[in-house]
Amino acid sequence: MGNLSGQTAIVAGASSGMGKATALALAKAGCRVMAAARREEPLKELAAEAAAAGGELIFRRADASKRAEVDAVVKDAVDHFGKIDLMVNSVGTNTPNRKLSVLTDENWHHLIDTNLNGAYYLTQAILPQFRQQGSGLIVHISSISGRWTDASGAAYQAAKAGVIALAHATMLEERLNGVRVSVIFPGLCDTPIMLKRATPPPRETLDRAMQPQDIADACLFLAGLPARTYVPELIIMPGGLHCIGQTQT
Repeated sequence: MGNLSGQTAIVAGASSGMGKATALALAKAGCRVMAAARREEPLKELAAEAAAAGGELIFRRADASKRAEVDAVVKDAVDHFGKIDLMVNSVGTNTPNRKLSVLTDENWHHLIDTNLNGAYYLTQAILPQFRQQGSGLIVHISSISGRWTDASGAAYQAAKAGVIALAHATMLEERLNGVRVSVIFPGLCDTPIMLKRATPPPRETLDRAMQPQDIADACLFLAGLPARTYVPELIIMPGGLHCIGQTQT
């Protein structure tokens, strides 16, 4: 699991949290990485951190909810690396105003555009390259909220459930082209998205939650498996908390 020398990856949503941890872990494991996110300054800091650790990581600012920007990320990565072995989708956001009684159309569309349309755009952008290569792995970091009903809100849950359906449909259609698709379902994890809860968890709860590195390790595990293997879904929950209701959002 620790050596991915020679592999190449795109990590979307790499400016913080699970995406940042995954991009850095991949680079440290010898994978050449293209990191993408909306905020450029954290990407610069990530590239410097990867370089200091001896890894190769380039970056491009991009909004996953905009198809043209996603296409540009994939094109730049292919032009630079020549091939792509792995696409990690760690894009995600939520809103404090998530209950249906206060949810606005604007917030609904923002969550769907970012969390679901972003996953679709990333998938559509990378598939031609994977088909041409005859191989490739897509890892969607979804949320346990897409599988279990909780207080994360209808828009978030609908989007994350949609990502699950997108992943399995992609696998069904593309498996004979050498494409594999896995979905990771994290439970409560100490990431910046916690601040977007209407009432953020207390520090003592987050201290018992998972860390972004735990999800990064799961991505490395999937990336290190041989092409003959396929992991449809991987649920990962904090061991020190009651699971039901203790979710990522």
